[in-house]
Amino acid sequence: MKGKEKKQATLFDALIPIVCLILFLGISILKYGASPHVPLMGGAIVAAIVAIFKLGYAWNELEESIFVTIKMAMQAIVIIMIIGVLIGTWIISGIVPAMIYWGLEILSPQIFLIATTIICCIVSIATGSSWTTMGTVGVALLGIGQGLGMPAPLVAGSIISGSYFGDKLSPLSDTTNLAPAMAGNTLFDHIRFMLYSTIPSLIICLILYGILGMKYAGQDLDMSQINLIRDTLVSSFNTLSPVLFIPPMIVIGLVIFKVPAIPGLVAGAVLGFVFAIVFQGASVGDIINAAHSGFVSNSGVAAVDELLSKGGLMSMMSTVSLTICALSLGGILEKTGMLEVLASSILKFAKGTFGVVFATMATCMMTNVVAGEQYLSIVIPGRMYKNEYRKRGLHPKMLSRALEDSGTMSSALVPWNTCGAYIYGTLGVSTFAYFPYAFLNLINPLVSLFLIAIKFKIETLSPEEMAKIENESEDPA
Repeated sequence: MKGKEKKQATLFDALIPIVCLILFLGISILKYGASPHVPLMGGAIVAAIVAIFKLGYAWNELEESIFVTIKMAMQAIVIIMIIGVLIGTWIISGIVPAMIYWGLEILSPQIFLIATTIICCIVSIATGSSWTTMGTVGVALLGIGQGLGMPAPLVAGSIISGSYFGDKLSPLSDTTNLAPAMAGNTLFDHIRFMLYSTIPSLIICLILYGILGMKYAGQDLDMSQINLIRDTLVSSFNTLSPVLFIPPMIVIGLVIFKVPAIPGLVAGAVLGFVFAIVFQGASVGDIINAAHSGFVSNSGVAAVDELLSKGGLMSMMSTVSLTICALSLGGILEKTGMLEVLASSILKFAKGTFGVVFATMATCMMTNVVAGEQYLSIVIPGRMYKNEYRKRGLHPKMLSRALEDSGTMSSALVPWNTCGAYIYGTLGVSTFAYFPYAFLNLINPLVSLFLIAIKFKIETLSPEEMAKIENESEDPA
């Protein structure tokens, strides 16, 4: 199909697929309890129709943009698949059961949520990856929490909070490097400036988790149930020796030493394969089945079977397909300028520094909802607002922090976003269930805006920096 002369998208054009998407999602999820896959495809179809018949784009242009956008997330898709394999091999090898067993030995309800958050903070700072943290120690901590009688959504919220704290501040994190790159800031200036909003947010989170932990500590702890879980784990595996902690420690060490995520996680899955043979006497066929379809526990104890029956490559296929559906819509909206016109409309209402920061954060969150990809929620607003911050004399660190406080943090709160879908696939807790308990992700954007509202640490460009920027813009090269 040959494209007509292209027209610039208007706000009305951009709102057509957005409104349709909201309607499709609302009807499908709220009325029928369906997954968001088909509604996202419906939104992409509507966006394509508007692009072709109203804006003059050819289908091959839209198709190319879809594939380019999906390609941006291919690393994330591959990681999702490997994590599924890793979880399957780590369960059949006894690695995850060992972490649950020993965790039940040393942790108690009153400190569990705080300890979980801090553990995930440390691991994600060391690895630079919230995904690696949630897919390894997060899975084990969720099992421990359930063993202690705590609701899975509450435990998942503390895991997510800790994981995103470290991911947001670690110099090894891809988003922590991406945000300053988009804003024109340096990495360590960016990290230092984020401390002002992130540390207070974490303190508030720990207080809230401490209060909730005390609530559960006030209840009688069913030691018989905990002992039953521990005894069943012991009887189901040949050994649960602490030597089984070696693979997680190696994976964390590989990431710390800047081994790329994919080979690092593959190494973890291979170690799980080897440990399953050496320590559990598992057959090669059983390990392959666990890696592909997930481990199936038949202990006869419902609590243990629920904890351990998970993982496998196929368990992640729904997440992979959801990611592709979301990115297909995002690719069309970005290519046709619909996302840009939506953001520009928001910027019209931006008065003063608070207004422009609020507009930036709103755009990041909107991009996470509409485009379904965390990277796009940083790249697109970063590109769009960079010059606006310069014109207002605001330092790039103001932009880079706004990108992370909203784009990074809100990604976990959208079910069809790659991050929200990954969390559901990995922890098995729906976004709507853990949403109220992911305190850091909810609180951090509010703290960030509060600091702007009280004019705390409003960083501006010096006259010399402004002059340099003006010279750069005048330079024809």
